[in-house]
Amino acid sequence: MTYAIDVVRRVPIGGVRQKIHIRGTKRTNPVLLFLHGGPGVSNRDSVMTRNCDLCDDFTIVAWDQRGTGGSYWGVKKETLHLEQLIEDAAGLVAYLCKLLHKKKLFIWGGSWGTELGTYLCSRYPEHIAGYVGSGQVVNGALNEDLSYDFAMMEAEKAGDTKAIETLKRIGRPVDGCYREVFDGMMAQRRIMKKYGGHSMKKGTYWSDTALPLLKSHEFTFTDKIGLALGYKKCLTYMWPTTSKCAFDRECTKFEMPYYIFQGRHDNNTPSALVQAYFDAIEAPDKALIWFEHSAHGPLGEEPEKYKRLLREKLLQWREDA
Repeated sequence: MTYAIDVVRRVPIGGVRQKIHIRGTKRTNPVLLFLHGGPGVSNRDSVMTRNCDLCDDFTIVAWDQRGTGGSYWGVKKETLHLEQLIEDAAGLVAYLCKLLHKKKLFIWGGSWGTELGTYLCSRYPEHIAGYVGSGQVVNGALNEDLSYDFAMMEAEKAGDTKAIETLKRIGRPVDGCYREVFDGMMAQRRIMKKYGGHSMKKGTYWSDTALPLLKSHEFTFTDKIGLALGYKKCLTYMWPTTSKCAFDRECTKFEMPYYIFQGRHDNNTPSALVQAYFDAIEAPDKALIWFEHSAHGPLGEEPEKYKRLLREKLLQWREDA
């Protein structure tokens, strides 16, 4: 594939040089900014490799957020909080619009990226033409309660005494946080993933996340160190603020089209919360599309359907971008 633009650079945002990759086949295409999950889990590799076919219709931008990957270095822990990330995202949007000569761009969020993207759409709508979110965050505290309960219920049904003991040891989250923020969440997520709450496909965090990153040619050796060191740091320092969101009460009105692509079996960001939130949303256009054979990552589990609908929903608004 031949790209009209294919640039990797570090951009000064919020006092930190943050790494982005811009790629597209036509400079006239609308811009699609991907907001990764975690916090601290950059998906720049999968966006730019497994989903590079989207570059035919969009100029894709993948960003290593503050504190991870190519944006790990020079970040102080005091700046790893929700408000700073929202300001970083707004600064990047303004930078991209100026650089790429666009009035607006599209936002595409995954998991924690849906929280960041939703706040961005709500607070800084002037440069945003539309939004798509998968693994949609709705309410941080309820999210963790439901995810924990799913893991415990499935472990009890399976007679998995080891998992039950682990869940009892870490305790049910309080206001969206475990006593030991990182270790507690990782223990719960491993059990939740074991019973299909993260992916319908069998796998581990090592096989599904860590190993592909190690093999990646998108990330430099330094980027990979930043990913390894940044994940725990970002999650530990950011979760106490990111877990406080309550979009069902504070973010229901949007000035741009707002689309949710949700895996039916998602118990990482539980699908049980999504319908009521969607029903409360007011936007120029909106859609909740269910992926019946997916959990937390419908892009990876049903890629053809996902990308077809992504194009269909966003490109109808390309004149606004």
